[in-house]
Amino acid sequence: MATRRRAEGDGLGRVWTLPNLVSAARLACVPLFLGVLFGAGDLVAAASLLAGLGATDWVDGYAARRLGQVSALGKVLDPTADRALLAAGAIGSVVYGALPVWLFVVVVVREALVSLGVLVLAARGARRVEVTRLGKAGTFALMFALPLFLFGHSGLSWHLYPEEAAWAFAALGVAGSWLAAAGYVPRARRALAGAG
Repeated sequence: MATRRRAEGDGLGRVWTLPNLVSAARLACVPLFLGVLFGAGDLVAAASLLAGLGATDWVDGYAARRLGQVSALGKVLDPTADRALLAAGAIGSVVYGALPVWLFVVVVVREALVSLGVLVLAARGARRVEVTRLGKAGTFALMFALPLFLFGHSGLSWHLYPEEAAWAFAALGVAGSWLAAAGYVPRARRALAGAG
């Protein structure tokens, strides 16, 4: 166990690792998703791409732990890719009328607050607050809800089924992500106190 922790600690400065490449690839797919959605106007292809990217959310973190390739870059790149995909999916969905504006606001406000908190901690030299399992689960559920909303808004004959599933995932995602955000507050306070 100590050997594994030491190996992970030794790898914190690594850049070119498999998990980081996965995170970077997911991040690079954000403009591709937007291009398919707005450029080609193909709702089904865009929703399928977003669903695939959401389903691979766990891959980079799992690979980092499994291969002992946890890195400082990866700890920033993974949540950045998640937030960028979530934001792109939410914006695309609301523009197409697939996502209600009020739900868009609920999702985006939470992401903005968490991002602001990260910036404040970094500006004050505090240690970064780790993403919790609840936070990851909330993001994961929302990443499933968004493509389902797009499928539900498409011309597919079975579009009502994904729309119903989208609401279930959205409820779980919003609840999980906001509860996780509330849990970050005391952690952020402790991090700020330790930075003083």
